[in-house]
Amino acid sequence: MSRSVAPLFEPFILNGLELPNRVVMAPMTRSKSPGGVPGADVAAYYRRRAEAECGLIITEGTTVNTPVATSDPNVPQFWGEEALKGWKRVVDEVHDAGGKIMPQLWHTGMTRNPAKSTNSHLPSHGPSGLAVPGKKRSEPMTREEIKQTIEAFGQAAADAREVGFDGVEIHGAHGYLIDQFFWAGTNEREDEYGGDLVGRTRFAVEIIESIRRHAGKDYPLILRFSQWKQQDYTVKLAQTPEELGAFLKPLSDAGVDAFHCSQRRFWEPEFEGSDLNLAGWTKKLTGKPSITVGSVSLSGEFIASFAGESSEATGIDELLERLEKGEFDLVGVGRALLVDPAWAHKVHTGAFDQLMPFRAEALATLS
Repeated sequence: MSRSVAPLFEPFILNGLELPNRVVMAPMTRSKSPGGVPGADVAAYYRRRAEAECGLIITEGTTVNTPVATSDPNVPQFWGEEALKGWKRVVDEVHDAGGKIMPQLWHTGMTRNPAKSTNSHLPSHGPSGLAVPGKKRSEPMTREEIKQTIEAFGQAAADAREVGFDGVEIHGAHGYLIDQFFWAGTNEREDEYGGDLVGRTRFAVEIIESIRRHAGKDYPLILRFSQWKQQDYTVKLAQTPEELGAFLKPLSDAGVDAFHCSQRRFWEPEFEGSDLNLAGWTKKLTGKPSITVGSVSLSGEFIASFAGESSEATGIDELLERLEKGEFDLVGVGRALLVDPAWAHKVHTGAFDQLMPFRAEALATLS
């Protein structure tokens, strides 16, 4: 390390929410909530990060109230008395430790495997019933199913505010339901929810509008999106800055407060001719705050970890330089915070030699 970490620990205000620093715990699925209900261990897991100076925690994906939103009965849900009671305990623990926390609201869409999910007799939902381009598994969602799903996101946001969360994030990335509407490869609809790249934002726009109706304009709202998909790591929604700007405008206008811009490696430029990454371009084009994320302080990108590859701890000089220049506003930290609850505190105090590497073989036991 050759640069001061001070920019990473400056406060930030997001739609009235005062954050103590720029460190954001990125959402990471753990499948440790049996029956969809987060227990005391989940509350303790998030509290440990809050105690160690993580400025904002975004929870693992938690599914909205539709019969086919989840692909794993051990993934937490965000509906029902017992689950919301469990989330209330999570919020209370994080707030007691001085932290801020938002749930990530999620619908898995066509990535769901009915045979391994609840309501296995029901087909999965997607804009065109395509699991991947050209591979149809079910009928397209009806307008009524779309309307019910939009309402489910809005109700989840209202419940989040009631429970005490500090805001919400919508999962619109990585080839899940909302992203399936964004992507031409999985959205072949010819109605108002299909069409060109701008037209394919309508489903997400109506979800954002529903959240604003249910939870209010003063409730912080983040949208996570990505160019890449788990079905195809090389695909891009937008090929040029102009296309990206056109895609982001209706989402921004609908009421997104910040964009969480998912890259596999934060340091990679998004378009030729500029060093700006995806978060940098998003901030430049929308004027809204952006969160960068992707292999922060680790040597290897996270997709490789699923293949058993580990990553060593690295410096963050380039990250700090970009943050100080204002390329983005907040920094999402994933695996580094998963393996090391004290990551933020160690960085703040200069204990870089104590940062832990990411060992893929230990993933199932990390807490």
